[in-house]
Parts: sequence; structure tokens; C-alpha cells
Amino acid sequence: MTFAKPWPRSAGLSRKTPRKENIVQVRLAHTEEFNALGQVMFDAIHALPSPYSDAQRRAWNETPYAGADWHTKLARQYVVVAMDHADLVGFMTLEGDYVDFAYLLPRARGTGAFRKLYNVIEAQALQAGQSKLRVHASLKAEDAFAAMGFHVTSRETIARKGQDLRRAEMQKHLEQP
Repeated sequence: MTFAKPWPRSAGLSRKTPRKENIVQVRLAHTEEFNALGQVMFDAIHALPSPYSDAQRRAWNETPYAGADWHTKLARQYVVVAMDHADLVGFMTLEGDYVDFAYLLPRARGTGAFRKLYNVIEAQALQAGQSKLRVHASLKAEDAFAAMGFHVTSRETIARKGQDLRRAEMQKHLEQP
């Protein structure tokens, strides 16, 4: 049996999966998109692979958020969306110094969408005079927030609809430019 030789590093090739084309654009959300953001959140939570069981994901978000209460909640926040051409593929929100929602569809992972969303959120926080950002990150989101400079301040388990969901409370200190 023969094995292929590894590609020479000088060739600039790698065996890693190539990054997806970075075509994601970020902008402020429009209120008429709020129900669609509820669907993005639902789809992101229920996407596999996941560190949470089916029962835990159902307890977390059984149906997509929509309607007046959802609109009221988002209307109080600074909401940015990630767009892949004309499609919503993610969103992130900020309320004071708290990142409340951060969700990406599976097809947007690896495109730089999370970083683009986060950069806009951080810039808004700095403009508002915030000295830190806080988030309760799911097990799925913890690594992405760590890559943005957040550190875990505590770990907790919350009970929701008979299921225990683990998450990390994280924080990042901001420096004014």
C-alpha cells in the first residue's frame, strides 16, 4: 500500500477544509425582520451537531419567537444582522453592556459572520461609553466569544422546562480608543 506524500508547505496548500467564501455583510436590523430573527435563533439552536440533547434544545426554544412580546424585547436593543446576499444568516443584540442574543445559521459558520457581528456590537458599546461587555454564552457559543477576548467569570446550570442547560457567564473589558 502506498500513501500520498504530504503537500509541501511551500506550495501554500493545506489539507484543512478551505474557508467558506466571506460574502457576509452586517447591518442594523429592520423591525419587519424581527420574526425572521426568531426563526434564525430557532434554527441555530436546533442545528446539529450540538452539545445539547434534543430535549434540552426543545426546552431552550420550542418554537420560533415571534409576535408582540418578541418585537418589544428586540426593539429595546441594538440589533445587527448578518446577510448572505439577501438571506438573513445571523444576528447579535446589545442591551447596555449585555450581549443578549448571538445566533448564526450553520451555513454562516466559518464565514467570519460572528466576528463581523461582534465588531459592530463592540463598536456600539464603546460609543455608548461601556467599559465591559457581558454575555451568558451557551456551550455552542463559548468558543466564539472566547475568540473575541471574553473570559469565563462563572459557569452555571439553569433549569428550563425540566431540563438543565449549562452555560458560561463571560465578560470582556473594553478599552476606549
